[in-house]
Amino acid sequence: MALISQSCSRKKDTFINRNFHALGTKYNILYNGNIALERGKLAVNDEFTENFWELLPVERMKVSEDIFLPGQTKNADFERAEEKAIKAIQKHGMNIQGKEKNPQIDEAYLLLGKARYYDQRFVPALAAFNNILNKYPTSDKINQVKIWREKANMRLDNNIGAINKLERLLKEEEIEGQDLADATATLAQAYINIKAKDSAISLLGVAAENTKVKSEKARFHFIRGQLYNEMEERDSANMEFDAIIEMHRQIPRSFYINAHLEKSYNFDAVDGDEVAFQEYLTELEENRENRPFLDKIYYRIAEFHRNRASDSLAEAYYNKSLRKTSSDKYLRALNYETLGNMYFDRNAYKTAGAYYDSTMTAMVQNSKPFRIIKRKRENLDDVIYYEDIARANDSILHIINLPKEEQLAIYVKHTEELKAKALEEEKLKEEELKKQEVRKNAATNNIKDNNRKASISPRGLPGEFNTKDGGGSSFYFYNPTTVAYGKNEFLRLWGERKLQDNWRLSDQRAGIKAADKQESISQSKGSEELYNPETYIASLPTDEADIDSIAKERNFAYYQLGIIYKEKFREFELSKSRFEDLLNNNPEDRLILPSKYNLYKIYVELGLNRKAEAMKGDIVANYPDSRYAEILLNPQSELAKDENSPEVIYTNLYKKFENQEYQEVIIEADIQIKRLEGDDFLPKFEILKASAKGRLYGFEAYKEGINHIALTYPNSEEGKKAQEILNNAIPALAKKDFVSDDVAKNFNVIYQFEKGSGEDIEAFVKTLNEEIEKKIKYFDLTTSIDVYNENTTFVVVHGLTSIQGASGFAQLLQSDERDSRGRPVKPKITKEYIAISSPNYAIIQRHKNLNTYLKLE
Repeated sequence: MALISQSCSRKKDTFINRNFHALGTKYNILYNGNIALERGKLAVNDEFTENFWELLPVERMKVSEDIFLPGQTKNADFERAEEKAIKAIQKHGMNIQGKEKNPQIDEAYLLLGKARYYDQRFVPALAAFNNILNKYPTSDKINQVKIWREKANMRLDNNIGAINKLERLLKEEEIEGQDLADATATLAQAYINIKAKDSAISLLGVAAENTKVKSEKARFHFIRGQLYNEMEERDSANMEFDAIIEMHRQIPRSFYINAHLEKSYNFDAVDGDEVAFQEYLTELEENRENRPFLDKIYYRIAEFHRNRASDSLAEAYYNKSLRKTSSDKYLRALNYETLGNMYFDRNAYKTAGAYYDSTMTAMVQNSKPFRIIKRKRENLDDVIYYEDIARANDSILHIINLPKEEQLAIYVKHTEELKAKALEEEKLKEEELKKQEVRKNAATNNIKDNNRKASISPRGLPGEFNTKDGGGSSFYFYNPTTVAYGKNEFLRLWGERKLQDNWRLSDQRAGIKAADKQESISQSKGSEELYNPETYIASLPTDEADIDSIAKERNFAYYQLGIIYKEKFREFELSKSRFEDLLNNNPEDRLILPSKYNLYKIYVELGLNRKAEAMKGDIVANYPDSRYAEILLNPQSELAKDENSPEVIYTNLYKKFENQEYQEVIIEADIQIKRLEGDDFLPKFEILKASAKGRLYGFEAYKEGINHIALTYPNSEEGKKAQEILNNAIPALAKKDFVSDDVAKNFNVIYQFEKGSGEDIEAFVKTLNEEIEKKIKYFDLTTSIDVYNENTTFVVVHGLTSIQGASGFAQLLQSDERDSRGRPVKPKITKEYIAISSPNYAIIQRHKNLNTYLKLE
C-alpha cells in the first residue's frame, strides 16, 4: 500500500506518476465534468427561445439579470462541472518547481472557465482563462482559451479590447477549422455590439464556411441575411436565406421556416409574379411539416393580402394566426395591433380599442412600444366617447326631422326584425327542450335497466345488494344518472319548492304558480310594448329645449373629434369631415371660429390651397379682432410667442397666482374662460381659477371648482386630473379637526393684519427680520406674507420647534430692552400674535376657520 501511495505521489516527476494522474484526470474526473457541462449546455439551449423578429445573437445563450449570492449557482450541472474541474486541479495537479507536469490540468482550467461562463459568472470565468494563459502558454488549447477569454470580456462589455485581441490572434496565429469559426464568429459579435455591422458580415461568412456544426452554419447565414436586409441589400440577403433552405432537414426546422419567411418579405410587389408568390405561400401553409409554425405563416399570408388591399382575407388570416397556440408574444401583439389599426381606419373604434387592449397583454409592460399603444388606447377612449354621442344624437335628430309616416316605417321595420329574432330564439329553445327530452328518456331507460340488473345478484338471487359486479355500486345516490333523473321528476311533479317544513302543502305550490303567472303577464305586456312601433315614436323628444340640448351635445362631440383626430392622431381627413359637418349643423357661436381656424390649418396640411385661402379670408373678414385673425395676418409670429395667445396669458396669470394676487387671478381667469370657449386651453384657466378660489375662500370653494371641471371637461387631461383629486385628495383635505400640539414637529407665530387698517405690512416684516437677526441666534427662522382671505393677511414666522418655544419667541420680541446706558427702550414688535403648529396652520388656511381655533385656546 505504501508502495502504491509513493508511486502515485504528486511531488515526484516520474513517468508513472505523470501518466497515472493524467489518465485519472482525463478519463475519470474531466470525463464526468464534461458530461455535466454538456448537460448544462442543453438546459441553457432549452431555456433560450430564438427571437427571429430581432437580430439573432451569435451565441445561443440568454444572459439573466438575476443576482445570486456567493456560493449559489443557476444550474446544478455547471456546479458539478466546476466541482470536477477543481477536484482535478487539487487532487491531480503536479506543480513541481513552478512547472505543471500533468498535461491535463490546462483542460481542467478550461472546463472550469467554461462552467463559470455558462453559469454567467463571467469575472471568475475570466480568471480561470487567464490562469491558463499565464501558466500554460504552450498548451495545445491556447487558441481556444484566448477565444473564450474574449467571449467573457464581451459579456463584461469590453468589446473594444476583445476586438483588438481577436484580430491579433487571427493575424499572428494559423487558425483553421472549428477554432477559426469560433474566433471569427466571436469577433463578429463584438463588431455587432459596437454597431459596426458591415465588418461583421464578412467574418460571419468565414465562420459559416469553417464551422462543423450545421445549426451554427444556419445561424451564421441567417444573421448575415438579417444584416444584409438592414443594409437594404435584398439580393444578398436572399442568397443567405437560400443557403439555409438548401440545408433543409440538416438544421432546426425553425431556421428553415424563418429563412423562407424572411425571403418572402423581400418579394418585389411591383415587378414580382404575385400568382407564383401566392402559390409559394400556400405551399408553405399546406406542408404538414410546417404545422408548428403556422402562426407565423398565417401572419405572412395576412400581410400579403393586406398589402394587396384585400382586407377581408387579411383579417381572416390574422385571426387564424391568433387562433394557433403560440408562445410568441411578439407575434400575438403584432396581430392584435394590426387588427386594431384596421378597425380604427374603418372608424370602428370600440373594436379597435378591444384589440389594443389585447395587444398590451402580449407586450412587455412599461416598454416603449407598450407605452405607445397605451397612449393610443387612452386617446381612443375620447374618440369612442364622442363618436358614440355623435352617432346616437345624429340618429335621434335625423328621426325627429322625418315625417310621421317615415318614422313609422322605420320603427315597423325595427319591430319586425325584433319579432323575427325572438321567433328564432324561441325555435332554438324548443329544439333544445326536445334534445333534453331525448336525453331524459335515455336516462330513464338506463335507470330502469340498471335497477333491473341491481335486483339480481351474481348468484341470481333477487334483492341482494351488489357492490362489485360491473365495477361500481348500484345504490341510488351513488349513480349520478339516477340522481339527475330523480331531480327532473321532482321538478315535473312538484315544481320549485323551498327547503322548509310542510313543503307539500298546496298553497306553497299555488304561490309559486301565481308568481309564475304574474311574471308571464308582465313579460307579455312588455313584449307588446317592445313590438309596438308607437312605443318608440312616443319616446322621441318633442320639447324644443330638449332637442336643442341634443344638438348642442352632438356639435360639441364633433368639435372634440375634430381636435382629437387633428392633434392626437394626425388623421386630417377624418378631422376635416368632423369640422365641416359641425359647421353645417348650425353650431353655437363659441365653436364656429376655432373650428374655422382648425379647418384652415387642415386645408394647408392636405394641400387644399384654395379652400385654405377662402377660410383665411372668412376669418379675417368676419372676425377681424380675434387672435386667430391676428395670427393669420402675421404668420411670422408664432402662437406661443403672441402676447394674446392663451399660453402667454396663462403664464402671466400663473405668476400672479404665485404672488398671491388671488382676486385678480379669479377675475382675469373668468374673462379668459368666456373668451376661449371651445379652445383646448380653457380647462387650464378653470384649474387656475379653482386653485385661486380655494386659497382665497377655502376648501368648499376649491371642491366646487374641481367638481365643475371634472363634470364639464371629463375627457380633457385637466378633467381627468380633477376627477383624480376628487377621488383621492378631497377626502383627506376635508378634515377640519385640529391636531394636538404634542404630535406636531414644526410651529409658527402669526401676526394678523386687516385690510384698511393702514398698517404697513412690508415695513413690519422688515423690522421683524431685523429683530429676529439681532435677538435669535440658535434657530433658522424665516418669515412670509400669506393671504388668509380677501380682508386678512398674515405675517408668519416659520421654523420654531414647540408651542412653548413659539410663544416664548413672540414674548421675547415684545420684552423691554435697555440702551447702552441701561435705560429702558420700548420694543419695536408689540403686535398681538398667535402661536400655532404647522399642521393646524394648514387647516385654518384650508378651511378659513381661524375663529374656531382661537375659541379652542
